[in-house]
Amino acid sequence: MSNDPNAAKYQIRARIAADGVIEKPDVVGAVFGQTEGLLGDELDLRDLQKSGRIGRIEVDIDSRKGKSEGEIIIPSSLDQVETAILASGLETVDRIGPCRAKIEVISVEDIRISKRQKVVERAKEILSKIQESSKGVGIDLTESVRKAVQVEEITSYGPEHLPAGPNIDQAEALIVVEGRSDVLNLLRCGIKNCIAVEGTSVPQTVKDLSRGKTVTAFTDGDRAGELILREMLQTMDVDFVARAPRGSEVEELTQKQLVKCLRNKIPINQYLEMTGFESTGASRAPMDERPEGGGGGGNMNRGGPPGGRDDRPPRRDERPDRGPMPPPRDPMGRPMPPPPPPPAAPLPPELQRYFELLGQLENSSKSVFVVEDGSVALETPVKDMIESLASFGGPAKAVVFDGVVSQRLIDVAHEKGIDTVVANRIGAIGKVPDGLKIFTRQDLGAPIPGARPA
Repeated sequence: MSNDPNAAKYQIRARIAADGVIEKPDVVGAVFGQTEGLLGDELDLRDLQKSGRIGRIEVDIDSRKGKSEGEIIIPSSLDQVETAILASGLETVDRIGPCRAKIEVISVEDIRISKRQKVVERAKEILSKIQESSKGVGIDLTESVRKAVQVEEITSYGPEHLPAGPNIDQAEALIVVEGRSDVLNLLRCGIKNCIAVEGTSVPQTVKDLSRGKTVTAFTDGDRAGELILREMLQTMDVDFVARAPRGSEVEELTQKQLVKCLRNKIPINQYLEMTGFESTGASRAPMDERPEGGGGGGNMNRGGPPGGRDDRPPRRDERPDRGPMPPPRDPMGRPMPPPPPPPAAPLPPELQRYFELLGQLENSSKSVFVVEDGSVALETPVKDMIESLASFGGPAKAVVFDGVVSQRLIDVAHEKGIDTVVANRIGAIGKVPDGLKIFTRQDLGAPIPGARPA
């Protein structure tokens, strides 16, 4: 005799409630006794169980406060009609032992549906393993081994899981590239202190790393690389800039090309001057990417002719058949000196004090924090200036330093309630908050008083 419920096709589930304390044998006895002869000889429960057409009757009873409730489960291998008749016959049981009772069929489940679902899920797992094991078929062995070594060296750094080399924490210098492929190329060349920003937005992890390390931004030689580089300059500390050759990507460079690009990296101050960033902080495109005729929009470029389209007739000195006009000369034939610059307007005493401090800091790479009475409250190296300003306890009115204004400095100064920043130049920055004034040596219009010799 087989009572294995796993061989059944259907499962009858019924709820039982009795006005008294009953136990499992009472329920099973009542079911067999009160349905005997009710459903005919073909559906007699005892005969069905002996032949294995129904499984073991499972009963779960819980008695509380003189009442009993529970559940009855009967596996069935009968067909749908016979199973439905058997289920309805259970509801005729109205007394269990000495207690009044009520049995209500909850459901008749098709066990084969759940089995089919298990078959489908298992088939998916098997298929996934087959496909995964066949991915490497046909791949060149040399390329496969090299990629395996690269994957072992590359790590996921920070909460953003950024692709990085294994020496990020130990190295004092850091190379920031665009994507995972760039990191792999650097690792193949033996450079392991690199990390990728993985997009146009610089992650917070890279910003934090840039504060305590010497950072080189290494981007592709295309327009996208230029835009990502500008984002880096606005949001993190960058010390050097390296670019792939024009039209090339870092991931495509050979070891010789890659080492050459890093060896020819440019200090950030020199890069800002070479690319011609405006003093307002809006970076301009490099000279080799500008359209012919200068800048756009008809604005005057610093030290050059007006940009935009020029429809006026050519002057005598601009015609192709004539050379440029010679410089003006005095009656003795000597070149005339350029006209002197107009006298600078007098500065307010407070601003004059700031520029005197800037002159004293010339070529020192230092910064000072000035308080309300005009005295210097703290002097610190420029590399530690932002951290010192963020932790500065007293109220400061101005920051004067020998360096380039960055977006991070502007944000921290605004948070600390500082209303004036005086520096050599303005780097690539975004919007300046209301109430914060920025002055550079260009605003003075004359040599800085008290400047140290270079």
